[in-house]
Amino acid sequence: MIVGMAALVSAVQTNCDIADARHARDVSLCTYLLGMREFYRWEHELPYGVSPPRSEVGRWIAEREARWEQIADEDFVALPVAGREFDPFAAPLVNAALAGSGLVYGAGLGHFHKPHFFLGQLAREEQRGEARLLVCGCEYARDVSAIPAASQGATMIVRREALRQWLWEKAEGWDVKQQDGALKSALLAYGFDRDPLVAIERMTDGEIETLVLHEEGEIAAGRLLGSDWSAKLQGFSGKRAELLARAVRDNLADCLVTLPRLLQRNAEDSLHFWFSTFDGLRRELFPRLVAAYESTVGAGETAMLLNAAEAGSIHFAALGLRLLEMDEAGIAGLSHESASISL
Repeated sequence: MIVGMAALVSAVQTNCDIADARHARDVSLCTYLLGMREFYRWEHELPYGVSPPRSEVGRWIAEREARWEQIADEDFVALPVAGREFDPFAAPLVNAALAGSGLVYGAGLGHFHKPHFFLGQLAREEQRGEARLLVCGCEYARDVSAIPAASQGATMIVRREALRQWLWEKAEGWDVKQQDGALKSALLAYGFDRDPLVAIERMTDGEIETLVLHEEGEIAAGRLLGSDWSAKLQGFSGKRAELLARAVRDNLADCLVTLPRLLQRNAEDSLHFWFSTFDGLRRELFPRLVAAYESTVGAGETAMLLNAAEAGSIHFAALGLRLLEMDEAGIAGLSHESASISL
């Protein structure tokens, strides 16, 4: 750790709270309440499998929302590191100043221009080709919406706690109805039916690599789409165009790297996990891949999936370049059928 750790944690958490004050309620009520319950669990260090008391959570949410009303218009604060102050969005500079401290810092803009910040323990660092991988363990400051993985230039950051939280939420939801599908296959592969807590821990460790592969795909997609993509994304004023653009790039990233690598390794459990995350507009744009998964995984035949991924890499690269040439209204008006890749 470092001298001034408490001040740094306080500054990062202050920025997280300001971001939440402005954006945490920009989701459905159900999503918001679930997120706040898990944020309460993190803040109070409650183990998974122990349900937070509803009355306490309700009181805590009311207090948190009252504080948000007071700070929503405040400016983000500078981060004190090694006797200097850093812009909270200057993550590469902050991490350079934190080198050797055992800490990792993340900052950026997520969906619909929502700022995200976190500070955590650096559990692992390695070089992946031209990219640097930082795996974060215990987190000391975070916002409500914990993003499990992200890329910052040539640096990939994976947050183990955020991935574990996401998996537990998904597993709890599945356990109510126990529906067939990719999530069931992934959970049972890790032994969720025998010991849920152990299974989620094993699954968290096992699927960090899948998240890393996606971030490697994001870097590869960035090389194809060019430096104008980020500016295009941040220039959107509405949600529809941004959702489509993000889905296109996510599909391109996974077709370029994630799916081919998982298929090369015959990582059937990880394929089930990946397909359990393949939903919403990403899935709607790629019915060919859905059909290939339903026909082949578990049967030992992966050629259809590999062919679909190869076709997807061509289709979504061309579509992404096409979006760069369109204005926001044109992208928002693009029908999902015309943007999808079918059988």
